[in-house]
Parts: sequence; structure tokens; C-alpha cells
Amino acid sequence: MRTLGVEEEFLLVTPEGEPQAVAHAVLRAAARDAAAVEPDEPDEPGGALEKEFKQEQVEVSTHPRESLADLLDEVRAGRALADEYAQRAGARVAALGTAPQAVESTVLADRRAHRIRAEFGQTAREQLTCGCHVHVSVEDDEEGVRVLDHLRSWTPVLLALSANSPWWQGSRTGYASYRSQVWGRWPSAGPTSPFGDAAGYRALVDDLLSTGAVLDRGMLYFDARLSDRYPTVEVRVADVCLDATDAVLQAALVRGLAETATRADAVPAQPPRVELVRAANWRAARSGLAGDLVSPVAWQPRPAADVIGELVDHVRDALADAGDLDWVERQVEQVLSRGNGALEQLTWRDEGADDAEVVRRAVDRTHAAG
Repeated sequence: MRTLGVEEEFLLVTPEGEPQAVAHAVLRAAARDAAAVEPDEPDEPGGALEKEFKQEQVEVSTHPRESLADLLDEVRAGRALADEYAQRAGARVAALGTAPQAVESTVLADRRAHRIRAEFGQTAREQLTCGCHVHVSVEDDEEGVRVLDHLRSWTPVLLALSANSPWWQGSRTGYASYRSQVWGRWPSAGPTSPFGDAAGYRALVDDLLSTGAVLDRGMLYFDARLSDRYPTVEVRVADVCLDATDAVLQAALVRGLAETATRADAVPAQPPRVELVRAANWRAARSGLAGDLVSPVAWQPRPAADVIGELVDHVRDALADAGDLDWVERQVEQVLSRGNGALEQLTWRDEGADDAEVVRRAVDRTHAAG
């Protein structure tokens, strides 16, 4: 069974619902407590609060897990842990891809962060976005590249399911995931062409670094990449999900895609060009679940529910073998019924919620039990 891990980035906000630059205090308190106790699983990644790029956000990650139920417990525990330390600094955490309000965000007091701000100008200054990253284990880099080349067609569907950022700088954008549009300003962000093998992946990375447009390997912001730290593929396309179960749905589908990729005839003889995947990403960001998506089977527009059904069908055998199929089908039905985070936020606005009230409701949803 392939293991799964989830990293989630959260906005730090006041109890009243305004973004708050208190990451330093949150992380300092967490580090102080962590130093006072021996870790339960010292050789495993995950389980701790980590810094992000801005003072208004924080990240938390799970340990690697095989069971979706165990992973969901960890995702919820991670959210609770982040919120506990945020409250010590007078804040809360909200699973929002972007803030509804206009925000002048603050770069973390970190040498690398300040270098990025100096090099990338307005792109870095405005970069206050929160994503969800899924790690799935692979045997080695060769298998990892096989997974990357296979799942690249399906990343737009993952984005549509997770879309949770309809606002930007105080305006309704008309996008379900405006985070992905802001994130796409980085020179290495977005979908990739097929790599072919591990040597092809490494060659592309070396070429990118040699351009000077990417400062280091940590700035390889592909929608999916090989992890430098762990034997995993890291899928980074999703917005942070308002509901914890939606984050685990992302993980289950990514594992299904990874497992499907390693089976015979998984990669099409003529994989789609990157321009098509980019267009499908844009469609997913624009519409989310509220309109058509681009089918990775026909490369034509189809209703979102149909395209999500195509994804589930594509990984059905892998989901069944892992014992995940029933849970995934129920969760997909639930998301299609209630909507993703973007649709929930827009519903709150239609009900009369202002920016701060949207954030407060998001805080409640971030920590909801089910």
C-alpha cells in the first residue's frame, strides 16, 4: 500500500476575521514546546508546524499514512494543532486559498524569503495564497516520473474539486480558484511536459536552475514534482480545502492515479501537449464545479460532474484494490452536492456575509468534525 501525506497551508486571522501577521509568534511557541519533548516518531516526516512565505500564514503536515481514516484523523489533528498555537498568539487559522480582504502581506523574517521578495518584486509581494500538497510514496525516481507523466492530464480535475479562493484583494474575481492564477506568476509554476524518465526530469531541473530565473530547487513550483526530501511524488495543484475530508479526497485520488500509472499501458502513446493541460487548468480555476471542465479523455468541455466521474472511473481498480472506492464515491457525491470551498464562500456572501464574516465562517468550517 502506498503511503500518503498531506501538507496544508492556512491563513492566520484575528478572531474578528482579519488576516494577522503573527506567524513568528506562532512558530516560536510551537518550536519551544517541540524542543521540550521527544518526538513520538523521530524518523518520520510531518506532524509539526512549519513556516511559509508570509507572516500571515502557517503550514502543517501529516505523517505518512496508509489508511484514509488515519489520514483524516491526522489532517484534523494538524488543523487543531495549528489553531491551538495560533490562539496563543491571539489568532485563529482558516483554510482559505486567498483572503477576501485587500491585504498588504508581510514577508517572513527569513533570509531566503527576503531574497525571493527582492528578486521577484510584485509577484512575491502579493503572494499570500494557501495550497494543499499531497505526497504519495514511490519506489524510486523512475517510478516517480512515470507517475508524474501519467497524472499530469488529471491535475485540472483535482484543482476543480479543491477550488477555494474566489476573492483577491477585496474583489470577487469570477474564478473559483484565483489562488492558482496568482501562483501561476512564478516562472516555474504550472503543468509540465512529459519527462520520459528520471534522467529527463533531472536534465530539465538543471536547465531551469541554470537560467537563473529559479533561485533553487525549492522554487520548482510544478503542479506535481519529485520531492527532494522524501521518496514521494508531491502533487501541489490544489487549493487548501475548506473541509478536511476534501483534503483526504485529494490524497485518495492522487494515490489512485499513482497506482494506476504503474500498471500496464497506463501512459497514453501520445500524451497531451502542455498547452492543452494549461488550458484545462485555467478552465478548472475559472469554473471549479459550477460549469464545464475539460475532459482529459476527449479534451472537450463536459459538465464538471461528468469529468470527475471520468477521473473516478480511470482510477477505479486502484481505488478498489486499496479499499478506498466506496469512501471516494461517497465523498465525491458529497462535494458535488454541497460544492467546493469556493461555492460555499459564494453562498455565504449571497446570504449577506461581509469579508470578516466569510473568514469567521471559514474558521468554523476548517475545524468542523464532519
